[in-house]
Amino acid sequence: MGLVSHARTPGTFRGMDQAMFRSELAQQLRVDSVRASTAAGSGHPTSSMSAADLLAVLLDGHLRLDFDRPDNPANDHLIFSKGHASPLQYAAFKAVGAIEDDELLTFRKFGSRLEGHPTPVLPWVDVATGSLGQGLPIGVGLALAGKRLDRLPYRVWVLCGDSEMAEGSVWEALEHAGHEQLDNLTALIDVNRLGQTGPTMHGWDLSSYSARAQAAGWRTIEIDGHDLDEIESALTQAEDGDGRPVAILAATQKGKGVAEVADKPGFHGKPLAHAEESIAELGGLRDLRVTPAKPDADAKPHVFDTGSGGLPAYEQGTELATRKAYGQALAALGDRRGDVVALDGEVSNSTFAELFRDAHPDRYFEMYIAEQQLIAAAVGMQVRGWCAFASTFAAFLSRAYDFIRMAAVSRADLRLMGSHAGVAIGEDGPSQMALEDLAAFRAVHGSTVLYPCDANQTVQLVTAMADLPGISYLRTSRGVMPVIYPPGEQFPIGGSKVVRDGNDVTLVGAGVTLHEAVKAADVLAHEGIEARVIDLYSVKPVDSGTLRRAATETAGLVTAEDHWPEGGLGEAVLSALTDHPAQVRTLAVHEMPGSGQPAELLGQARIDATAIAEKARELAS
Repeated sequence: MGLVSHARTPGTFRGMDQAMFRSELAQQLRVDSVRASTAAGSGHPTSSMSAADLLAVLLDGHLRLDFDRPDNPANDHLIFSKGHASPLQYAAFKAVGAIEDDELLTFRKFGSRLEGHPTPVLPWVDVATGSLGQGLPIGVGLALAGKRLDRLPYRVWVLCGDSEMAEGSVWEALEHAGHEQLDNLTALIDVNRLGQTGPTMHGWDLSSYSARAQAAGWRTIEIDGHDLDEIESALTQAEDGDGRPVAILAATQKGKGVAEVADKPGFHGKPLAHAEESIAELGGLRDLRVTPAKPDADAKPHVFDTGSGGLPAYEQGTELATRKAYGQALAALGDRRGDVVALDGEVSNSTFAELFRDAHPDRYFEMYIAEQQLIAAAVGMQVRGWCAFASTFAAFLSRAYDFIRMAAVSRADLRLMGSHAGVAIGEDGPSQMALEDLAAFRAVHGSTVLYPCDANQTVQLVTAMADLPGISYLRTSRGVMPVIYPPGEQFPIGGSKVVRDGNDVTLVGAGVTLHEAVKAADVLAHEGIEARVIDLYSVKPVDSGTLRRAATETAGLVTAEDHWPEGGLGEAVLSALTDHPAQVRTLAVHEMPGSGQPAELLGQARIDATAIAEKARELAS
């Protein structure tokens, strides 16, 4: 077939009936997937070709998305959870006129917006995908936002691959969506039987997927994913909400339409070897255009009431756990800002997120013991502009680390709180101690890592987090700690506080160890050693200027942290002094701790006041 030019808007046809148009559009999507990956010399055309019919029907009559106004709050959302099928997504963007053919052929090239896996560099892409098993959980977050926050009738469509259905995060998503009755969410599951190295666990056994989805509260529809009439019927049924999310299980062929690769292993992630012949087999080039239906231009998201209440304030000398100050600060922030939402992983009586829940039940989301879904839901909500705070025990955030890493790729704005960190939690033992969290969050691109030592500092940092771009993390402590700062004291991001002056030696701590450093300074003062104490509450970005001055003006620095030595506060200090001559002694947890009283465990780890004073004497002498 030669070049065919045709434009269509819903209900308008030029020389083609609907069935012919959709068939030709699907073939165009396949052809353009082949062309894009051939031009790049890499990519996943066969994974794109299997889902082309699903996309053709979705674009032609079901997706309500104004590509000229990607910020329209009433737009549907389309997420490619199988992000490696990006050639299909970009081919679809060409078909709707969002990009031109010249740009399509820049796929995977340096400087192109069309990256190997989709990212929000493109305004029609909500989140980065490519790490499999993330699109559906994020779709759950978007669907929750539609139902309970925006209160708008947009739908969330998620294209999933059958290989990623093995991911635990997908089943967290299925269960949560069923529990929340998200009938505005549809999963299009492209069951093409083949993974990267061979057949999937279940092949084309659609009923095996259906049974588990139904058990989680989903409505399932099993179809031939290349039968346009069956696809149309399934999408129409999916739009008739009955209180259940819908999973359309489509049996397809990987590489559909090209005999050389169709349903054959060994071609995953490779451009077609005989592209011109393959394009001819698919019917040749086409230049069809389709304009998806547009949503209601007048629809506006729900706006929650805001007030002007004050922030919590605590009297110096009193004691309070920073985790409780977090909950109180977040509840107060919710009073002042109607865009603030809170999510928790079923530990809200320990993180004190329950205080926000009680004050703002319409903006609180219980995510249960499903940390991947917890982070994914927050990512989905921030797509719609909500200021999302998510909390759980710091140790359990490690289970969702890939979601946090990918949130940075998505340019997401997330505020995360991890409580119960370090050996100072005491009797619970090492499984709960999160001795890796500072290193993990420091490694996230563009992140902010904060570690308050008292309640007033916590309030100010929580308030600042609401306006921070990127991923911000607040580490809070289990036990009560004395309030050392007055109410209203300011703590700029990237700053530190000199809480004790001295010119002999410098002690650097944060959170729990800041108080140990102050105790050590008191001991040293009785020995005639004047110790400067720095509260390094901003672990990233770090206050290099204050640290460099201390290195110049004193004999050296002793850092103490309730964390493994790798990647935490000590290494943050060392990184600030890489080109500055300084004597630095780092104290951290080196041996695997057990259970015990906090003071016993701090002493065993040699990060208490006694150990800090000992190292300080070495430097001062």
